[in-house]
Amino acid sequence: MGLNSIIKAKFLVEGQSLKNWLFIIYIVFWTLVLIANNHFYEQKMMRVKELTEQVKELRSEFVDKRSELMQLRMESNISKQMEVYEILPSSVPPKKIKVVVEKEKKWYKLWD
Repeated sequence: MGLNSIIKAKFLVEGQSLKNWLFIIYIVFWTLVLIANNHFYEQKMMRVKELTEQVKELRSEFVDKRSELMQLRMESNISKQMEVYEILPSSVPPKKIKVVVEKEKKWYKLWD
């Protein structure tokens, strides 16, 4: 088999060309499988990138809302909002109440 027969593609039309055609079909099939696999991989990587960006945006929004909530929950802000309804903070500090529960004496511990 010389260079001239390869250039003229005689191996595809003469003799045992069926084996050659099967090998060519086999190579083309696996080439298409690899191309499709690469295509699906690139699609997944683009989706991962989009989701990563979305997570970053949602995380920053969460941090903003959390800090806003912390500001709204502060006692000074609540007292300002309640002044409209004439509800003011108490000028007298709260007192701590202690409840003392006496244990019931048992009849057999009367002499202790």
